[in-house]
Amino acid sequence: MFALKESLKQELENLNEEQLKQVEDFIAFLKFRSRSASWHIDKNHLAALYGEFAEEDRQLAEEGLDDYTELLRQEDCK
Repeated sequence: MFALKESLKQELENLNEEQLKQVEDFIAFLKFRSRSASWHIDKNHLAALYGEFAEEDRQLAEEGLDDYTELLRQEDCK
């Protein structure tokens, strides 16, 4: 591991500014990918949320667009 780090340090010394920016971007990508791989999606929870919002949407549609707009405005004011 130490030899690899030293080798990489030497390679970095030979890169120009644009290449260093690309390496920086790639490191940021690797960190992001590492974080996103650890996300756990609970399908049951998502299904419950979908059901909850689907029912709310159905009720709002039945009340009419004017009432729906007023409720959205009230939510935005909170």
